[in-house]
Amino acid sequence: MLVVMTDHDYESTALEEELASVQGVDFSYRPARSAGQIAQAALGAQVLLTSYGSYDAEVIGALPDSVRAICKSGTGYDNIDVAAATRRGVAVCNVTGYGTEVVSDHAIALAMDCLRQVTACDRALRVGTWSYQKARPMGQVAGRTFGVVGFGAIGQAVASKAAGLGFAVAVSSRSLVPGTKAGRGWPVLALDELLSSADVVSFHVALTEETRHLLDERRIALLGSGAVVVNTSRGAVVDTEALARALGEGRIWGAGLDVYEEEPLPRDHPILAAPRTVLTPHSAYFSEESIVELRRRCFMNGVRVARGEDGADVVNPEVLAG
Repeated sequence: MLVVMTDHDYESTALEEELASVQGVDFSYRPARSAGQIAQAALGAQVLLTSYGSYDAEVIGALPDSVRAICKSGTGYDNIDVAAATRRGVAVCNVTGYGTEVVSDHAIALAMDCLRQVTACDRALRVGTWSYQKARPMGQVAGRTFGVVGFGAIGQAVASKAAGLGFAVAVSSRSLVPGTKAGRGWPVLALDELLSSADVVSFHVALTEETRHLLDERRIALLGSGAVVVNTSRGAVVDTEALARALGEGRIWGAGLDVYEEEPLPRDHPILAAPRTVLTPHSAYFSEESIVELRRRCFMNGVRVARGEDGADVVNPEVLAG
């Protein structure tokens, strides 16, 4: 068996090489981006590993017949055309659950930084300003409502951690009925109602056609002037340019973002100049512990599919039935 990695953002591929040795399979890192390059890199491979590569229909159509699985090192797989892969009989794997704790930690950290202006105060202090006045407004947890949009594993973890800090919590999810309760008795609200009432709104949804720009210009207008927006899900869930305008015009309190519609974030993007923002480089998923689990499970997903074993996280399991 040959496992080929076509892209990554790790320091090295030493972990994958070690896993290959233990499993008795071959491994090769072959950097490739275009359809032709990926098809060439995939020659002889049964498993392909990718982090951010664009596996669209053209790429998948050009793959050699030997490929059995495309494995994404992450939860979201919007960079892979699953329908095209299914037509080719190729399994698409992702890694679920590995980042529940660390991503929820990061979402809470972004929210708290926006409320307490930790980053702004730190920057001021480093240039000799012994004052918090220019960092205002500064808020507290008590008396505020933390709205969680999406109630999967990460959304549930964020809600629990927010409640533990002392926030009131409200939830909105397509899988839950407004007017009911979820989790520890938290009210379930329609999205527009949650946006109108929450002080912090944190997004934890997958990127689909329905969730693209879920927070758009119209819904941003529903937010109160004291609202903080947090996004650690997918960049395109939020209309980032519209959000930047709202921040620049002082219509909302602040925003903590880890994901963007274009990554790396262009240096001229208006969100970089928007006030009261805390921005991180798509790092919410990363901890020294989580990255090992992510890479190990990504690798083993492909090995299990290629061997016909159970236990792989496959998003199109119908291809295995054949």
